[in-house]
Amino acid sequence: MTSEPAYQALFLGAGPQMQCGVGQFTRLLQQAIEKTDPGSCTALTLTRSQGSAADIWRAIRSARGVACNFPIVAWKRVMFRPLLAMAMARLLRRRVVLIQHEWNGLHRLRRITYIPALLLANTIVMFSPLVRRELAEDPVVGWTVRKKCVLAPLPPNVGAPAEVADSGLRQRLAEARESGRLVIGHFGSIYPAKQPNALLNIGAILKQRGLKPLIVYIGSFIRGVDKVEQQFYAHAAELDVSDDVIVSGYVGSSQEVFGLFGEIDAFCYPLDEGLTARRSSILTCVQSGRPVIVSGPALANEFDHHPRFKELIDRGAIALVARGSDDDAYADRIAAALKPPSAQAPFDFYGWWQDAAEAVRAQL
Repeated sequence: MTSEPAYQALFLGAGPQMQCGVGQFTRLLQQAIEKTDPGSCTALTLTRSQGSAADIWRAIRSARGVACNFPIVAWKRVMFRPLLAMAMARLLRRRVVLIQHEWNGLHRLRRITYIPALLLANTIVMFSPLVRRELAEDPVVGWTVRKKCVLAPLPPNVGAPAEVADSGLRQRLAEARESGRLVIGHFGSIYPAKQPNALLNIGAILKQRGLKPLIVYIGSFIRGVDKVEQQFYAHAAELDVSDDVIVSGYVGSSQEVFGLFGEIDAFCYPLDEGLTARRSSILTCVQSGRPVIVSGPALANEFDHHPRFKELIDRGAIALVARGSDDDAYADRIAAALKPPSAQAPFDFYGWWQDAAEAVRAQL
């Protein structure tokens, strides 16, 4: 006699030791679902030393469904284990829910490695209509959106802490502001889809205008086959802004992150694809109360499924620059945004996560 599975959902993760955005998202999502339905979830850690085939089989048998969060940055060196887990889940007739954040923004070699996951999933959860359209237009796996592809509201990975922490970089930024420099921020991992070089162009224009910009990238470069970091520094040198750029590298705590945010005058994201509802880093920046200037969305319905995100845009917490505008338009918007911050509306971090949890839980 076969016993009933003990859990509603098994979350595949890389463990708390893997400090990356994807891993953090998986942990927070599981916690939010657990808060709504205590005891309904369990997790399986997959690393190079954890998660044997026998471990995977036992874990999957204990749950009715499996949730796998892609792109799995933390699993670059163990990419076959999550695919094995998804295959075993289908063999045991468990539901497989694939959480897919990106498509065209991924390097083509990485997209190839995700194709088996798309084929194995019963349901694909995405966060942006634009990204869903990108997948639908893929000549190889575009048909997978027809089996079941749903949109969920994306929450920010990082919430504003009760207190902030000081750091050497924070002191350096404070001194720069005191000396009259304009500190422009960019938070999150640095990779091609976020057009990090475009902000350098804007900084060069502001420098020509005599505004003395200091561009601060709070994050680190994603290692891959692209020569993003080398090209970034080469472009900064070409523009003569090398001394006006700081890349923090990995920042270990939200207290330190928001300590740095307190010394930013404005954030800016000139995105070729425009703002999409999957940009968690922008939602983190909004919590600082500083102006967040971003390219407008490519699709009119980009935020129809995400009323909280839409409200931030409607009340001006996120200021949009028309997509396709030149660098001068962003420079103008940054200069115009520099005024004392108004009273900040409360940000319901846990409410954002409960919205996401309900949307994903409905598919498990």
